[in-house]
Amino acid sequence: QAQLVESGGGSVQPGGSLRLSCAASVSFFSAYTMGWYRQAPGKERELVASFTSGGSMHYVDSVKGRFTISRDNTKKTVSLQMNSLKPDDTAVYYCNAKLFEKAFWGQGTQVTVSS
Repeated sequence: QAQLVESGGGSVQPGGSLRLSCAASVSFFSAYTMGWYRQAPGKERELVASFTSGGSMHYVDSVKGRFTISRDNTKKTVSLQMNSLKPDDTAVYYCNAKLFEKAFWGQGTQVTVSS
């Protein structure tokens, strides 16, 4: 069993920044692909950014150049630095840990970008 706990969501004006963090209680954390997903009202959940065990990072086109994913295998954490936020970034953001057939989700944290 694993547990992922997100923190760092909140409300910000357009152009502002937020940093999301996810603490994982999972064995062999370094082997997992860690990711951040988001789901806006009325939309499907989408992958925002991921960080593989081999060190590869992936971003959805809409956040490239604005968001940065990082991980600390010693602390078992993954973070998402979000800069130049836009209203379209408003969503519930979820931390995800995936290893072969195993997948775990956090409870989600709300990010609201509004003037």
